[in-house]
Amino acid sequence: MPTLVMKFGGTSVATLDRIRRAAKRVGVEVAKGYDVIVIVSAMAGKTNELVGWVQETSPLFDAREYDAVVSSGENVTAGLMALVLQEMGIPARSWQGWQVPLKTTSAHSAARIEEIPPENINQKFAEGMKVAVVAGFQGVSPEGRITTLGRGGSDTTAVAFAAAFNAERCDIYTDVDGVYTTDPRISSKARKLDRIAFEEMLELASLGAKVLQTRSVELAMRYGVKLRVLSSFEEQTDTSGTLVCAEEEIVESNVVSGVAYSRDEAKMTLISVADRPGIAAAIFGPLSEAGINVDMIVQNISEEGRTDMTFSCPTDQVARAEAAVKKAKEDGIINFHALDADTEVAKVSVVGIGMRSHTGVAAKMFEALSAEGINIKVITTSEIKISVLIDRKYMELAVQALHDAFELEKAA
Repeated sequence: MPTLVMKFGGTSVATLDRIRRAAKRVGVEVAKGYDVIVIVSAMAGKTNELVGWVQETSPLFDAREYDAVVSSGENVTAGLMALVLQEMGIPARSWQGWQVPLKTTSAHSAARIEEIPPENINQKFAEGMKVAVVAGFQGVSPEGRITTLGRGGSDTTAVAFAAAFNAERCDIYTDVDGVYTTDPRISSKARKLDRIAFEEMLELASLGAKVLQTRSVELAMRYGVKLRVLSSFEEQTDTSGTLVCAEEEIVESNVVSGVAYSRDEAKMTLISVADRPGIAAAIFGPLSEAGINVDMIVQNISEEGRTDMTFSCPTDQVARAEAAVKKAKEDGIINFHALDADTEVAKVSVVGIGMRSHTGVAAKMFEALSAEGINIKVITTSEIKISVLIDRKYMELAVQALHDAFELEKAA
């Protein structure tokens, strides 16, 4: 039998009624002849509640016990989904990560998947089971302890299962009906994309689009897993949702596919740093050791042996970043005159595989922002992306202006 992976996010399984609705969708696929692996998240809000309990109990918590607690939300959903399917007359069984087993590293709360042996589940399929309901977000370490994959890890679980079982497709059911050219809450002209390339989706996910977790897209691209993003709350047809696939499967696309944004950005500048070989390593080494997620980096032109080094990071990491560079200064690793942190910025990006073969995208982007009186603080580019840091108060205006400038409401 062909295998299909279906993943349901927290809003899709938030209540028993929604679990029943999701189970009916699973039943439709079983009726088509699929063996189905269902990956479930915890019911909406449950993981946050569990994390809160851990933090209230033990502010400096043991990460192993943190994983034991926060992974329990998915166990509840998996069991309930299996029960509902059984009530529908569909042979189903719930599986926790350790039962599969989904083998991971020992990095608690941020584990990475190492292997998913398919034998146990395939044996049950051979014995007549039609649906394996697997608790997402969790696995088991080499030491036999429960691990979790980080927030949003159920997407990664689903893609990993699709790869391990050579599934025909991996359907991600969520509260939106696909991937849009930008956030519909910001631009009323946002258009749902029928298809999007893995690379574009990866850029959009990493730049702030919340539809799919970045690691899940990386995994899908590496193993060629076809992903489809669908809404749990709308009737489905063969053309519903957005298919995330290889670039070769997209016949024609716009030069720019989407506009992404990240609101929670900070711009940090080390003023008057010694301009010498190895200074970048001296600065970003301590930041890496402190777990700071550095993104955009710009070094100013050197004057009299001194330079300014600017980088961006998430706003919730500013305090740790400040502590890391100040300690590096105290230890004599680096020397700078001052540290300036601007926590009122946002990152806005345009993304598109068509940028590889078309010129003038940067010029059009900068002209559109200039026409709205929006000043650009930092610019970075890649083969299919241009990102800028701007004042946060202009973020929505910038997104709307860029969406209009590239006419993203029109299909290719």
